[in-house]
Amino acid sequence: MQFADALNWRYAAKNMNGQAVPSTKVDAILEAIRLSASSTGIQPYEIVVVSDPVLKGKIHELACPQPQVVEGSHLLVFAAQLSVTAEHIQAYIAHMAQVRQVSLESLNGFSESLKGGLLTMSASDIKNWTARQAYIALGFGLVAAAIEEVDSCPIEGFNPAVMNELLGLNEKNLTSVVLLSLGYRDAEKDFLAKARKVRKERSELFVELA
Repeated sequence: MQFADALNWRYAAKNMNGQAVPSTKVDAILEAIRLSASSTGIQPYEIVVVSDPVLKGKIHELACPQPQVVEGSHLLVFAAQLSVTAEHIQAYIAHMAQVRQVSLESLNGFSESLKGGLLTMSASDIKNWTARQAYIALGFGLVAAAIEEVDSCPIEGFNPAVMNELLGLNEKNLTSVVLLSLGYRDAEKDFLAKARKVRKERSELFVELA
């Protein structure tokens, strides 16, 4: 499927048929999320991948009573960091030095720049920033799923406090910010499955300054 065709095929599936998504397709989607863009590249979030039916049932009952949670094959919980510390930055810089085979000293300027920016932000600003980074990753997941011809639905309507408790996120300095259900559409049950995509026209959406 061509890129534009995949985006036109994609929609937020409201009902799924319970069919399992093959592991190769899930892996491809997760790899796209792993490779997604993030400010400074630090990726201040984790993604919890839930496929256990019992846990999905608990999430549906207690935190997110939307059908895609239990009808879908996998539920991805995007969890943003509640804070960014000097230790986070040091670990990131050390990983960068290892991957790029450069000295830690050569990254001192970048490290100090990160500390000067991230460590001076307020707690609320950090939470907003890490959540926005998680949403960038979500976008990559949505597109990757479409290319793999896997249906998906981003979900914001859930109880983060309960979700955090169910998944033990608070203990990891994380909070859930958005969900992504993966599966296959139930074309008979989902009223949107055959509906035309509604989007702004190009002339309404873009302001081109030449």
